[in-house]
Amino acid sequence: MHSRKLGSFSVSALGLGCMNFSMGYGPRSDENTIDKLLKGALDQGYTFFDTAAIYGMGHSEEMIGKYLSSKRSEFTLASKCGIFKNSDNETEINGRPEVLQKTCEDSLKRLNTEVIDLYYLHRIDPNIPVEESVGALSKLVEQGKIQGIGLSEVSSDSLRRAHAVHPIMALQSEYSLWSRTPERKILATCRELGVTFVPFSPLGRQFLTGKSEDTDTLDQVSEYENFRATIARPRFKPDNFKKNTGLLTPFAEIAKQYDCTMAQLALAWLLAQGEDIIPIPGTSSIAHMIENAGAGDLQLSADTIVELDQLINDETVSGARYTEALMTSIDSEKD
Repeated sequence: MHSRKLGSFSVSALGLGCMNFSMGYGPRSDENTIDKLLKGALDQGYTFFDTAAIYGMGHSEEMIGKYLSSKRSEFTLASKCGIFKNSDNETEINGRPEVLQKTCEDSLKRLNTEVIDLYYLHRIDPNIPVEESVGALSKLVEQGKIQGIGLSEVSSDSLRRAHAVHPIMALQSEYSLWSRTPERKILATCRELGVTFVPFSPLGRQFLTGKSEDTDTLDQVSEYENFRATIARPRFKPDNFKKNTGLLTPFAEIAKQYDCTMAQLALAWLLAQGEDIIPIPGTSSIAHMIENAGAGDLQLSADTIVELDQLINDETVSGARYTEALMTSIDSEKD
């Protein structure tokens, strides 16, 4: 897998999202599988690992600390702060400086490391100016506890305000063939400011692999949290899902032309959008992790990129990417 620049770091073109084995898309993976997944990812050439304090309430960080601490010099580590479950088991966003300081210190212990290479503000606290939260993160840089600051799911205005306080290394948001919001404004702002863009859910929460199911099926078989049946429900509701699935037939034909899987095609399209883009597909499957790595050096023709652009985009996909309640809580573009 080729490398790309992330601030002062050189990392694999694809990173490994480390949420799935702890939460979000099924039951928590057993530790033996997590051990093999993490170490296998290093063997496959992944050198960028992305986690967060909220993932499994610290479980993801604990697993990375347990199984990769002896190999810490072999990869660049990112984690996130500012969002967690409160005592009532409700998701709470808190960007107060003292909270971010404590969250970082707790994460360092779980990760079994002295420094986090890239530390994101997971969400902007609507009650705290972004300048104040980023100011707190800049103190963590001064303390040597983190090396770079990132933001997640923010507008261009918020990015500019934050960047004026301290240089922002990376911005993370959902971006894939079927989630094109970043193309409207934030990607251009990142490039203007020299901020690396890190897409999460680059496979459309499994949809672009051709292996996902609609919410009727998910509701029947899921006894655990599944984001496709909760926060991302609109696109997986039966009526929207049926329409969206129709897009996958021609998509699969293009994948056959390249002798690759649908997942690899989706990731290759994303990588082709610019050298400043580093997708982080997450998985709890060793086989899928290896499959995704195969997209790292897949080259698509200019004609194919245009064909994919026209096939799957915001205009051809049915349903919003999040529920209405969640969409209103995101720091989105105002124009």
